[in-house]
Amino acid sequence: MAKGGLSLKELETRFGSGNFDPVYFIFGEEQYLVEQVQRRLVDAALQEHERDFNLDIVYGPEVDSQSVLALCASFPVMAERRVVVVRQFEKLNGSERFVAYAQQPNPTAIVILVCSSKPNLTRNPYRGLKTHATWAEFKPLYDREIPGWIDQHVREKGFEIEPDAAQMLAQLTGTNLRSLSAEIEKLVTYVGDRRSIKKEDVLDVGGFSREYNVFELQKIIAAGRYAESVTVMDHMLQLSSNRRSTALMVIAVLAKYFVRLRKLVEAQRQRVSEKGMAERIGVPVYFIKEYLSALRRLSPQQVESALGALLAADFEIKGGSYREEGLILTLLLRRLTQ
Repeated sequence: MAKGGLSLKELETRFGSGNFDPVYFIFGEEQYLVEQVQRRLVDAALQEHERDFNLDIVYGPEVDSQSVLALCASFPVMAERRVVVVRQFEKLNGSERFVAYAQQPNPTAIVILVCSSKPNLTRNPYRGLKTHATWAEFKPLYDREIPGWIDQHVREKGFEIEPDAAQMLAQLTGTNLRSLSAEIEKLVTYVGDRRSIKKEDVLDVGGFSREYNVFELQKIIAAGRYAESVTVMDHMLQLSSNRRSTALMVIAVLAKYFVRLRKLVEAQRQRVSEKGMAERIGVPVYFIKEYLSALRRLSPQQVESALGALLAADFEIKGGSYREEGLILTLLLRRLTQ
């Protein structure tokens, strides 16, 4: 039986080769990946016609441990194996009994014990399951990991995405993998037979103008061109069906940009290479010159001031002020381009 925490890639490789363990203990804050493991294991372990009699999915609050263990001890019907998925395992009454089961499992069953968050691993049954079951923890991805995840997810669907398009999608959507997956579905449908996703596709699917969008605004701000930034921002608000949502999106994207600049200030002090800087802020190395160019205009104090201005604007738009979005953003752009 495999021991130790496994990655999603390691689990998928094992599933693909038909290498299954009798008990899996899966948990973590990134529930999208937790659900993905369950789905891929079931798809690999059982054919469609085998699932009516050999797949049981139960929820901890709705069952007791004795009835679930009875399912685990059952033998498959006209199939090589059966699968039992226990969701919200942390809420199952009598869950400690599964430590003993994991030591002597039914060899014809695959049992997946899934927690909806990270449990206290120093206490049983979780401590025992980490010893006697195959386990995996799925933590939220860092910002710098998102473009790589996007690229891999797109490739799995038989498409390719340009690096700058992946960066753009990551900045617009953030680290929510469920939202990212939904946006990728829209993009692959949009590009169709072309099989390659470009940054223009990301803008089109997101409902952004190719000329007036937050990424053009970002470049203009970095260059310190106040009047031009106001023109772009005004067009964005005019084209928007929800001015408040657009304003919040602009602030979120710009905040990420200035956070990266702050990280680069420290990297410059440490004399980190350009490649190292790119890795530190999570962008392709050929993007780093754009950020370094902005730092030649902005001092570290100005970067900190910009982040403070963005925080204040976010507070205002979320209800901290009676001023309308256009005025709040205009005053913000004045501060960011000083």
